[in-house]
Amino acid sequence: MKGIDFMTITYEYYNALYVNLTNRCSNECAFCVRTKKDAVNDKDNLWLDREPSIEEIKADFLKRDLSKYSEVVFCGYGEPLMRFDDVIEVSKWLKENFANIKIRINTNGQANMIAGKDVTPLMEGLIDSISISLNTDTADKYQKICKSEFGEAAFEGLQDFAVKASRFVPEVTLSVVDKVLSDDEIENCSKIAEKCGVNFRVREYISK
Repeated sequence: MKGIDFMTITYEYYNALYVNLTNRCSNECAFCVRTKKDAVNDKDNLWLDREPSIEEIKADFLKRDLSKYSEVVFCGYGEPLMRFDDVIEVSKWLKENFANIKIRINTNGQANMIAGKDVTPLMEGLIDSISISLNTDTADKYQKICKSEFGEAAFEGLQDFAVKASRFVPEVTLSVVDKVLSDDEIENCSKIAEKCGVNFRVREYISK
């Protein structure tokens, strides 16, 4: 088993600091970058031999100059909200110890389904923004490309999560990946985001 010195817990990507908490995910998306490469920044291997503890995560943050980064982003080679309680605990610690730190979560939006309850109120005052991967415009297509453990129900579930999260998080965005969907599908996804009352963004497809 590798120790903390061999685990990539935090990593830099553009001007943000990302947090790699887990390799577990409730989806197996066909286009996921982790099926193609071991890193998104061509430097840090994001595969974990084990999940880091809360204390290890805090220690890793303390090695960084957080004033350098525009935000902290919970996003690695897994679904960060598989460890929802730990994300909240670390976020509280960050807010208490680093003034004006901005915190974002990149997620598949299935946190309530994973937890079996509505967890969105716990994000109030801690999480500044959430990006939820919508990926496509219908439940059946979503299941074909994302292969959620929750089946087609995941598609409605992530939309419900977006609506509920928007009550407690200042900025909530539904996103899709370009070069994967047709223009009509992207337009349909935009309408879904509008119906949910949240933002919409088209992300760049990472092909290699």
